[in-house]
Amino acid sequence: MNPIYTKMREIHEDSLRYPEKFWDAIARELFWYKLYEKVVEAHHPYYYWFKGGKINITYNILDIRKNSNKIALYWESENGEKKSLSYKQLYNLVSSFAGALTQLGLKKGDVVTIYMPMIPEAMVSMLACARIGVIHNVVFAGFGERALRERIEIAGSKAIITADVGYRRGKEISYLDVIENATKDLNLTKITVPRSGKVVGHNFYDLLDAKKVDAVLMDSQDPLFILFTSGTTGKPKGVVHSVGPYTVWAYYHVKWLLNFDDTSTFFSTSDIGWINGHSYSTYGTLLNNGTLLWYEGVPDYPDPQVWWRLIEDYKVTDIWTAPTAIRLLMKYGSKIDHDISSLRMIASAGEVLGEEAWKWLVELTSSKVYVIETWGQTENSGFITSPGGFYIGGIYYKKGSVGYPLPGIDIAIYDDNGKELPPNTKGNIVIKSSAPAFMSSLWHDDERYRKYYEKFGVYLTGDYGYMDDEGYLYILGRIDDVIKVAGHRLSPAEIENIVLSNEEIADAAVVGKKDEIKGNVLVVFASLKQGFLPSEELKNKIMSEIKKNYGGIAVIDDIIFVDKLPKTRTGKIMRRVLRALINNEELGDLSTLEEREAIEDLRKRLGEKIGKQGN
Repeated sequence: MNPIYTKMREIHEDSLRYPEKFWDAIARELFWYKLYEKVVEAHHPYYYWFKGGKINITYNILDIRKNSNKIALYWESENGEKKSLSYKQLYNLVSSFAGALTQLGLKKGDVVTIYMPMIPEAMVSMLACARIGVIHNVVFAGFGERALRERIEIAGSKAIITADVGYRRGKEISYLDVIENATKDLNLTKITVPRSGKVVGHNFYDLLDAKKVDAVLMDSQDPLFILFTSGTTGKPKGVVHSVGPYTVWAYYHVKWLLNFDDTSTFFSTSDIGWINGHSYSTYGTLLNNGTLLWYEGVPDYPDPQVWWRLIEDYKVTDIWTAPTAIRLLMKYGSKIDHDISSLRMIASAGEVLGEEAWKWLVELTSSKVYVIETWGQTENSGFITSPGGFYIGGIYYKKGSVGYPLPGIDIAIYDDNGKELPPNTKGNIVIKSSAPAFMSSLWHDDERYRKYYEKFGVYLTGDYGYMDDEGYLYILGRIDDVIKVAGHRLSPAEIENIVLSNEEIADAAVVGKKDEIKGNVLVVFASLKQGFLPSEELKNKIMSEIKKNYGGIAVIDDIIFVDKLPKTRTGKIMRRVLRALINNEELGDLSTLEEREAIEDLRKRLGEKIGKQGN
């Protein structure tokens, strides 16, 4: 038996058998102003971790390193700008900006919306809010005015911190018009980072002269941040993570996988507008005295080698990314023009990576780099499965799997009636335990929070998959994406892997089209790599490959070649949008859609009357 697996399983079993003892030992590695009275108090479905404890996440990041010259953040923009901040410099900036926020009347329990590109000032803003107990509500800077206003109003924000412009693919993107329209008639304090000289409200840099303030004592249960995630319809859900449990989990699970040393540089490509941007581009890495690299830009601009150049320049040891970025780079061939010998691991999250993308990365890096997948959600702080970790000695990866549950995470597979299924049987992925990873609530929305536990009495993830004999998890898609054809349940991910095995295909999505006789039939959407054109020959080849693997149950209505697939800003394919288009239904909430052009392209290919305009 693999020694990494053996150790991982032993720690996992111990964490489930003695959860209070396990998490008490981890929590004591952090600084508490007042130690908690109880590790966890359960009032299902609510769990109060480290009850009675007093803590501040920024004290654990900055105050204990306030004299450290170690680099906390390297930053580059696609326009050539570069900056770096040591822990000492970050401490001074955060303490001063926190003082300025206090002078502006913001206090513990208030909410501040942060709407900024990936610039160092965004990190300073997040940490400054956390320092004084202000709840930050980070909204991805690519969102439009309606999505931004909705999140400001639901959160009840007292202020907004932004920048006048950002840069993407050589273009200057203005944020101030969006801000003006989104905040019309709202009484908000406004702060602007004037990158091109424009200011609405207060100038960010003028506020850095404020007197430094100490970190505020926070109760373990106090909210640290709100992070909105979209449902299929209706208003977005405001996931709330509390200071105590989030600090413990962010510290521990990043240490588990990455276990930084003095030579580590972690290139986290996740935007701060997402949970991975909170846990890996900010809090989890900094809690572990890590050095971060941020890049304001896309993976293929100014050229497709930019990420590899950054890895060489900053001696990057680990990179956190998403399958959509990998598939984008795959379009440009299999060559690296830079020295990436420092690289130890590429970790993927957000969507299923797929065998072809995994193989491409392994071959591209000459099998000298670990290429792994992890899995998690906004609701549980980031990844909650991984194939081992450097803290326990290394990686034990299984192709196609997102790994083994982390300590404290008890994953099971249930059928639709709530019966636990044996290994290698597909079903609903649930979590039977609680852990500090989990959200404490949904912002002012108790009813929706309880729905996570309503169906089975345990946490329903909404994902579909199976576990193998060793307890490794395989994700096959969202429950809502599973297609029933003549009573047979088919996973989009499995069929998409067959489609992606063709060298011509860059990306693929499979959805169900309603059928009076069979319930559903399959529609395949596929985008082509550069240099390839759609053809009946390719369509027939893909059809025959699906039939060969799935037989008669895989009834294919059509294969549609498209320029782009509709994706969220984090790179997840919006299959529900494809499903709605193909079935002429309402598209629902489109606030997280990356590019509207993808929808218009689909409308043209499907016919002008297919699909109704979404929000």
